[in-house]
Amino acid sequence: MDETNNSVVSEFVLLGLCDSAELQVFLFLLFSMLYLIIILGNILIILSVISDPNLHSPMYFLLANLSFVDLWLSSVTTPKMIMDFLRESKTISFGGCMCQIFFGHFVGGGEMVLLVVMAYDRYVAICKPLHYTVIMSQQRCIWLVVISWTMGFVHSISQLAMVMDLPFCGPREMDSFFCDLPLVIELVCMDTYVLGLIVNADSGILALICFFLLLMSYTHILLTVCHHSMDGAAKALSTCTAHIIVVVIFFVPCIFIYLWPLNSISVDKFLAVFYTVFTPLLNPAIYTLRNKEMKVALKKLGSQYVNTKWNS
Repeated sequence: MDETNNSVVSEFVLLGLCDSAELQVFLFLLFSMLYLIIILGNILIILSVISDPNLHSPMYFLLANLSFVDLWLSSVTTPKMIMDFLRESKTISFGGCMCQIFFGHFVGGGEMVLLVVMAYDRYVAICKPLHYTVIMSQQRCIWLVVISWTMGFVHSISQLAMVMDLPFCGPREMDSFFCDLPLVIELVCMDTYVLGLIVNADSGILALICFFLLLMSYTHILLTVCHHSMDGAAKALSTCTAHIIVVVIFFVPCIFIYLWPLNSISVDKFLAVFYTVFTPLLNPAIYTLRNKEMKVALKKLGSQYVNTKWNS
């Protein structure tokens, strides 16, 4: 009991999404395709924003950063999950487990704050249009992105500090496809009821605060939109609707996983898959399919690529 955790438990066993060998082959193909779409979709958004001068604005700068964050979010757990579909023994080292916890909360916390920043950008653009270029200057946009990453880092460090020195002496099985703090704490050989509450509160309260800030922001924006011209209101409503959809699909799983757990393994697994795979997948689709400027930029990027290949 007094030994360090690494000397007692050097690795954990992940039970994965299912037991059926045939289903695991199907899931391997499915999630491999989805992960490829996530990578290509988010990279295309980043390249489009960088290459198209018409997209050199605060909104698209933040959107490119969101795509960059989504690349990281999906890559923390999805490649490991895909490879485990082909393995009979699904294990992860203690260090690898701690890395998943750190980067998962680092990127996830950063994305929560970034979504609040994007809501603030839309609030200034719609409610204070005459001061938009002054308030959302390039320097301020960069600082807001840095703040989102910093808050994600602080949140992640606070989570990791709670679990690093705990005694792990078995069992070492987790009924999931990746390491997360609530699951790891269940394997600690001591009473962790209070610690579990603190860990869940740390993540859940961050998610809840950001979620309510976003709801307040978009409610104020939509009320303001009602007093604008029909054309401006329609465009603003379209943009805000896309943002609200992203907010809902990102935050609802987080709130149910950490702040209001449902005590159902199957539901937790579904929410975890939705949070780590489908959110980074849906973000590019929502922002590109509902945004004319993005669709035009993607077509330009495709044309430039074809012309380059043709000329070479």
